[in-house]
Order: sequence, then C-alpha cells, then structure tokens
Amino acid sequence: MTTPSADLHPGRYWHPIEGGERIECDLCPRRCRLHEGQRAFCFVRQNVGGEMRLTTYGRSTGFCIDPIEKKPLNHFLPGTAVLSFGTAGCNLGCRFCQNWDISKAREIERLSDEASPEAIAEAAVRSGCRSVAFTYNDPVIFAEYAIDAARACHARGVRTVAVTAGYITPEARGDFFEPLDAANIDLKAFTETFYQKLCFAHLDPVLDTLRWLRAETDVWFEVTTLLIPGQNDSPEEVDRLAGWLVENVGPETPLHLTAFHPDFKMTDLPRTPSETLVRARQQALDAGLKHVYTGNVHDADGQSTWCAGCGERLIWRDWYDLGEWNLDPAGACKSCGRKAAGVFEAKPGDWGRKRQRIQI
Repeated sequence: MTTPSADLHPGRYWHPIEGGERIECDLCPRRCRLHEGQRAFCFVRQNVGGEMRLTTYGRSTGFCIDPIEKKPLNHFLPGTAVLSFGTAGCNLGCRFCQNWDISKAREIERLSDEASPEAIAEAAVRSGCRSVAFTYNDPVIFAEYAIDAARACHARGVRTVAVTAGYITPEARGDFFEPLDAANIDLKAFTETFYQKLCFAHLDPVLDTLRWLRAETDVWFEVTTLLIPGQNDSPEEVDRLAGWLVENVGPETPLHLTAFHPDFKMTDLPRTPSETLVRARQQALDAGLKHVYTGNVHDADGQSTWCAGCGERLIWRDWYDLGEWNLDPAGACKSCGRKAAGVFEAKPGDWGRKRQRIQI
C-alpha cells in the first residue's frame, strides 16, 4: 500500500524559495528546486505542502549480513560481519551503475522492507554484527534515516559505516558523518568530464568531502575507484588520482581499485582486465600510497594488507576469507612494531565470505 504523502517523514536540509512557491534541497550539490508534489533528482525527497518529505524513511530494499571487506573496508574490524541495507534512488546518475536495480528503483512500495532505526540496531545485536552499513544505494539521500539509525546503533554498542559517493553539501555533511565510525568514499574518476558525462555530477564536491573528512573528523575512511576500460583507467589519470590522495588525505588512506563489469547503460564495454588493476595498483604504490587493493578479481597479493613500515604481510586475504594475521593485540606489525592505520581488534573476525539475508 502506498504511504499517504501527509504521513511521510519530515525532512531536514531544505529552505523555501520564491515566496514559498518552491523549496530548495540543501542536502546535495544538486540543490534541487521543487514545486508542490515534485520529487528531487534522487526521487526520494518530495515537496509536500511546501515542506520536504521523505518517501523512504524507515523502508529498505532488504537487509543482508555481509563481510565488512565487501563494502570495501579492509582496515576496519577485518573479518567481521556487517548488517547492510539501503533504500532506493540515488543523487548521481551513473551510466555504469553496478546496483542500478536498487539505486534506480522507482516502485519503492514493491521493493521495501520496513524497519525503524531501533529495530535495525536490535537486529545487528541479535545477529552478532559488529557494525551496520548504509549501502547498496547512496545513504546521503536518506541522511535523516541513516543518522537516526546510527544513533540507535551507538546506543546499543554497534558501530556504523556509510558507503557513499561523498556528494553532499557543506551544510549537511557535519550532521551526516558525525555519528559514523567509518566510510568508503566512491571516487568515480579524476576528471570533471567523466563526472559530467557519465555521472551527471561534478568532481570538486567529492574532493572537498575527502579533504574535509581528513581534516575535520575522526571517521576512518577508505576510497574506491571502479576502473572502466577507456574511460578512467589511463596511466596518466591513475597517477593524478594517486598523487592527489597522497597529498590531500595521506599516504596511508587505503585505495581500492575495482573491476568494472558491463551493466545498466554501459553494456558495450568489456570487463576490466586483471592486468589493468595490477598495473594501476603498482602505479598507486609507486606514487606513495601504502595500502592499495584490487577488487572484483582474484588477486590474493592485491587483496592482502602489507605493513607500511617493513613490508611484511599483515593480513592475508583470498576474496573475503582471512588467513595469516600478523598484527599484535594493539594493532601493530609483529615484525617491526609499526601501528597499522585503521581500526583493528586483538584478533580478526571469522565471518568469511558468507552473505545472509535476514528479516527485521
């Protein structure tokens, strides 16, 4: 049954314009201006009676328990289980979207499970998850729901993670990231042309978010770039991207370089060859990044964690399975004593590569 518009949850991050005839969204850099009844680009924020209302608050496209490495986060509670969920819609329009069935969904009533923030926190505790991840679609567009869920999780001793493109305004990002423990920022490419043509967005707001996270927060974050053949995988672009990360967010910020597969509106391109990822990883290491990972391919060396000091292997990974663990209980390398960057516990989790759908 469709939720009556009058019963929709009120939204934050907006203001009236043009004498109250329209409202402007202050959540993401699109700053959509909405007439009565109109929905924003993301499709989930709507002008109802001259106020912002949220069409997906408390409703999800489903809940799954995943390995934390799938987010991907390799330096945040390795090996542990994370309760993952998203809603529908997105504030970017990526033609290569790998989760398009969720992020481009319009029939939210057909897709959704219902869950309050408190129910999500309780489900995480009950299922033994160390954290909850807001993922599958971009949690920026359901910021109010994510913030409330994060606070409910913290009240139960559960940590929280956001998987996001970082496309958010300076006014909203403080509220959004404040209750988070970790994030993976999806840096789509390192050219404005790519962002405009393939994402219908802009690069600078994402770079601004990354700089702000580094300078103003204690949120642990990692960066992911999906390398698409002929679009953002050139040696020159990889060099620029890696160099920018070293200079602006630090050499120990993990970078995940992942393989593209044809999907959504870009089915005419081939999969990313493993050789491209291996080459790009080495480039990023040569540029000064200490932790660079390959994803969506089988590459144990490229998925393992290596000490930034002595070069010894700290964590062996084969996809999402963990083996060798050479960190002491304080999270330091057993060989040289250098503290590993990230959030580590005395021993790894043992969730492995399982994926389990649950009902809340």
